[in-house]
Amino acid sequence: MVSAHSYHVERLTDVHSRLLGRDTVVDIFLPPGFDEAEQPFPLLVLNDGQDGEELALKAALEDLTQKKEIRETVVVAVHAGNRAQEYGITGHADYKKRGSKAGAYSKFIMTELIPYIHSRYAISDAQEDHAVAGCSMGGLSAVDLAWHHAEYFGKAGAFSGSFWWRKRDAKSRFYSDHRDRIAHAMIRKGKFKPGLKFWFQTGTLDEQADRNNNGVIDSIDDTLDLIVELTKKGYRPFHDIQYVEMEGGKHNLETWKEALPVFLKWAFGRG
Repeated sequence: MVSAHSYHVERLTDVHSRLLGRDTVVDIFLPPGFDEAEQPFPLLVLNDGQDGEELALKAALEDLTQKKEIRETVVVAVHAGNRAQEYGITGHADYKKRGSKAGAYSKFIMTELIPYIHSRYAISDAQEDHAVAGCSMGGLSAVDLAWHHAEYFGKAGAFSGSFWWRKRDAKSRFYSDHRDRIAHAMIRKGKFKPGLKFWFQTGTLDEQADRNNNGVIDSIDDTLDLIVELTKKGYRPFHDIQYVEMEGGKHNLETWKEALPVFLKWAFGRG
């Protein structure tokens, strides 16, 4: 039996990307009463959409909608292609040449997928109603997308984001956190983007690596350092930036599933 709070899921398999040179698969989560609604809906673009079931995305949307903790929201969950090449920082492959198609992926989202979604579904035109999110490398990609397209996206969410992304091997004697972490340099060299907000999550068991031997794992260090760079640009902690550190949280879908409702309430909460 379909309840009054059930989301309907449509799978699009016919969205060919000229930019990526492949067919794409996209799951569209439509809120209850979508067809009868008089107002357009907010939008979440989610990287690694193939993990939607393991993240319990549909259940989280339905539960929070039923409790009236979030607005009814359309979610576009984009299944990943070659994650190692399509996720990353636009124009800056890492030291292993990963992320070489990050720019093409960004253009696919902005010039192929989103116009198609707007033409087919009733989506709000307001920047504050548009969010992009992802886990691990998908989180890195989400921040890249929002930073380069802040005229469209008002919110970015990163679950255990891969902010270690660097242009030089950390084992090199020439390596420097300040010079070589690509996402941090992107923020440092960029300009303040009005209206853009950020949500970050890490887990205390995300990893064991500790490059600088300060007793804090790299996942947390890299995320906190990125927040520092954003703060220097003028973004305000607790207002423009939210940080969630999960005690015992790991770099896995189980942890991100637990964090997902927290993000959804931040991005699409009522009031």
